[in-house]
Amino acid sequence: MGQQLLSLCLVETRRLLWLMGMMIVVIIVFQCFELPYGNVILPLFSAGRVWEVGNSTLHIGNSPSKPEMIGNMTLLNGSNSTDAYAIHERTNNTGTSKWMARNPKNGFVSDRNGSSHKSLGLDEDNHANESSSENLEWLNRNSTVAYIKNSSNVSAPQEAKEPKKSFYQNDGKSSVGEVGKATNTTAPEDIGRSGADSASPAPALAPINSSSNPASTIVLDTNIRTPVVDSKTSILETNGTTTSESSVKSGQLQIGLTPSGNNPSVNRVPELANGHEIPTSPVISISGMNDLLLQSHPSYQSMAPRWSSAVDQELLYAKSLIENAPIVKNDPKLYAPLYRNVSMFKRSYELMEGTLKVYIYREGEKPIFHQPPLKGIYASEGWFMKLLEANKKLVTKNPRKAHLFYLPFSSRALEITLYVPNSHSRENLIQYLKNYLDMIAVKHPFWNRTAGADHFLVACHDWAPDETKKHMAKCIRALCNADMKEGFVLGKDVSLPETYVRLTRNPLRDVGGNPPSRRSILAFFAGNMHGYVRPILLKHWGNKDPDMKIFGRMADGKGNKKYIQHMKSSKYCVCAKGYEVNSPRVVEAIFYECVPVIISDNFVPPFFEVLNWESFAVFVLEKDIPNLKRILLSIPEKRYLELQMGVKRVQQHFLWHARPVKYDIFHMILHSIWSNRLHQIRPR
Repeated sequence: MGQQLLSLCLVETRRLLWLMGMMIVVIIVFQCFELPYGNVILPLFSAGRVWEVGNSTLHIGNSPSKPEMIGNMTLLNGSNSTDAYAIHERTNNTGTSKWMARNPKNGFVSDRNGSSHKSLGLDEDNHANESSSENLEWLNRNSTVAYIKNSSNVSAPQEAKEPKKSFYQNDGKSSVGEVGKATNTTAPEDIGRSGADSASPAPALAPINSSSNPASTIVLDTNIRTPVVDSKTSILETNGTTTSESSVKSGQLQIGLTPSGNNPSVNRVPELANGHEIPTSPVISISGMNDLLLQSHPSYQSMAPRWSSAVDQELLYAKSLIENAPIVKNDPKLYAPLYRNVSMFKRSYELMEGTLKVYIYREGEKPIFHQPPLKGIYASEGWFMKLLEANKKLVTKNPRKAHLFYLPFSSRALEITLYVPNSHSRENLIQYLKNYLDMIAVKHPFWNRTAGADHFLVACHDWAPDETKKHMAKCIRALCNADMKEGFVLGKDVSLPETYVRLTRNPLRDVGGNPPSRRSILAFFAGNMHGYVRPILLKHWGNKDPDMKIFGRMADGKGNKKYIQHMKSSKYCVCAKGYEVNSPRVVEAIFYECVPVIISDNFVPPFFEVLNWESFAVFVLEKDIPNLKRILLSIPEKRYLELQMGVKRVQQHFLWHARPVKYDIFHMILHSIWSNRLHQIRPR
């Protein structure tokens, strides 16, 4: 009897051990494949503990809110999240984002006129644009269009570097303020400008019920480590790369965020009257950008060249001379308050004039290459190309003597020539540029020497950031659409002034304005209702206050004389963003000697590396539009006169000349490119 009982116990013990083993196997399988049951099984063993699975962490209940890394994805379970399930994808290393939320919309490709495929009929500035035939008189209509798909491989990010002191640093220091606290915001339903990838509708996602937090939100963050902008912490560099790029991105905004709940530090914009929800995002102030610039200049460095060159030593020597620039006390052409450091700027400019050589690739077919448009709101890229190609002093025919290499394409011509109406895709445009790069990389050794870090482009079309972010990410990109949240890299990229040129024969027509005593209008704006900011501006101030001349599109005669006269007669000219952060009104205000009031969150103003914009412009957050008049009236008269004087003195840097003159806009664009190359140069 005892022997039988012992045998029975052994059998039952084996069965029990077998069952326990099977349970452990099932648990391991569920955990390895990250099935949703993991959130149910793990609480059986622990409550509120952080579980380590490989290199990832899974947070349960009230555990610390650190992200879980699953491959190249981040899993967040924040206690302040809502029950909206969202996926946020970061594309490569640009900061451009795509949101898929509960009720997504189509993210069609749009131009300044709001159309998903048409070219401009009216420009952003309330000016009647030239007819299509006049606008495209430079366009070769016999060009062929290639429809090509694009693909890229992603490599692992690199480690962040400790920021060093910038040689453009002022004695005074600015802080980011409350920006770092704005790390939780509501995901916008769509970003219509996010390019080809946003053309198709995103699937709706159902909420997840967690056993420990029923209001949890999961955010998948791919291919990038998000930098956090905080007043007490330094910038973490990001480096999501493709086969042709691996740039470290310092000074970029964190935009892969969970919903904010009741976070009071997030700047919110009022909802439109028609009920459309306005996307919210972290906002970085102009003083915050100043602080980021000081960190990004020393922290962003390109890869060391694959082989040494004499031009690298020349750049390193020039950089050392700028760092030890002699003090400039009184220069009649340079008004010191306008600059971050007038002594270093002057020395840098002089060295650029005497040292810099640019090689322009002869390859590339017209009209996209070597045939720029010179009229309209995208004229900056055209005028720069025209003047550089004609400059025998700066341009060299020997590429081995070149410090910089220019990619001479027009982003506007690229759109007109290749974009397929109603396609909602720019992939063929991107692939066209990639094919060009592949061709010059095979034909010339210079691209491969630095992976493009000593190459630059000048592009003013709204789509240029998206078209160049993959295969030209390491290039110095001079962009009109200089948006911090869309991948603009402080310390590497250059903010290009957007200038509206009406007459190519006389770009300086009507320059200047009335003296301060004859400026009776407090603030003026007129323009089409592009984007979400302008309708808010019109809602609060349109025809509601005699001091605030805020209009929609102003009916005007030929030459826009009424519009121009309003600018010449106003103390402040409101420069409200349209579809994108940039607007020609910024340069127009300076052109007509009106103090610009820039309402465009996260916009990096032109020549930011050199100019102290707060000495001649006013920056108003989008959320403060209801208080616009109070803000302007709070500026003392003495301060206004200083600002207006600054506008008049800085005007020389924003004027096109048929033959370039010292310190004009052509030379300032080139200087910003030169300056950023000096900052990122590395010895071999």
